[in-house]
Amino acid sequence: MNHGKKYFRFIIKSATIYTLIALLVLFSAHTAHAKSLRDASAGALSVDGTQLMAQGSPIRLKGVSTHGLSWYPQYVNDDMFKELHDKWGCNLVRLALYTAEYNGYCTGGASNKKALKKLIKQGVKYAKKNKLYVIIDWHILSDGNPLTHKKAAKAFFKWASKSFAGYDNVIYEICNEPNGNVTWKQIYAYAKYIIPTIRKYSDGVILVGTPNWSQDVDLITTELSDKWNNIMYTMHFYAGTHKDSYIAKLKRAQNAKIPVFISEFGICNASGNGKINKKSANKWVNELDNYNISYCIWNLSNKNESSALIKSGVTKTHGFTRKNLTASGKWFWDLLSQ
Repeated sequence: MNHGKKYFRFIIKSATIYTLIALLVLFSAHTAHAKSLRDASAGALSVDGTQLMAQGSPIRLKGVSTHGLSWYPQYVNDDMFKELHDKWGCNLVRLALYTAEYNGYCTGGASNKKALKKLIKQGVKYAKKNKLYVIIDWHILSDGNPLTHKKAAKAFFKWASKSFAGYDNVIYEICNEPNGNVTWKQIYAYAKYIIPTIRKYSDGVILVGTPNWSQDVDLITTELSDKWNNIMYTMHFYAGTHKDSYIAKLKRAQNAKIPVFISEFGICNASGNGKINKKSANKWVNELDNYNISYCIWNLSNKNESSALIKSGVTKTHGFTRKNLTASGKWFWDLLSQ
């Protein structure tokens, strides 16, 4: 009889152990995406051919972009960045510094400019602490031509590259979306003006925008890459608007050995609003997977629009669960969980 009791207790104990193992497996499956990509602990990035590299091997970055820092500064906080890395599975965050919109860096007052610089400093430090690579994004939009504020851009990137010379997790995006009949020749002239300033202090990766809202990446030339190391070219897409013909542009760029970085995308219309298109978005992701291309989704805010990742009624600035997210947010959450 005692032998039977001991055997029964053994069965119960074994079942408990197996239950715990099963729970650990399920937990690991849910959180594995947080460890599936190498993060900023891999150190300085470089570019080899079309590939982004770290420690001599290809690396791929996946993350989120803030909305305008003047409008949604609250998401630049230590807890949120830790959550992006540990819970979402990101290894990248993009700090979107608008230049010419309301309270833009070039159009706001001196106190606004000072506050934006402080926020960028905080963002870079939080990113470093939480093992995230970080893009400092000179977010031209309504100004269209990057040459419009080239002197301000040069002064800003001198400050940024000098301030973060000791950080190996920083990427410099020097012009978000050139638009309004801006040619590659004009962008090239701007890049030649800005890049030497950054290179005085940093050999970090520099992202150069391309014509037509950073969509015509297949129509550029790559002389910048011949002169300076660690240059990549941005392509942006919104899956509800940009479909097969734009994917063809990406393929042509890759065939031409142009190193592409998707520094902004969404799964709705190009306006940042409208219906989401998961079918088109998934098609894009498959192509990016094929070429091992890094990407950053727009945007980390609770703005009442389709591209925002957080529901408009959710006011907290960290501690998000899947139910707090919009359809775009849930899609991205699930994508990183795969």
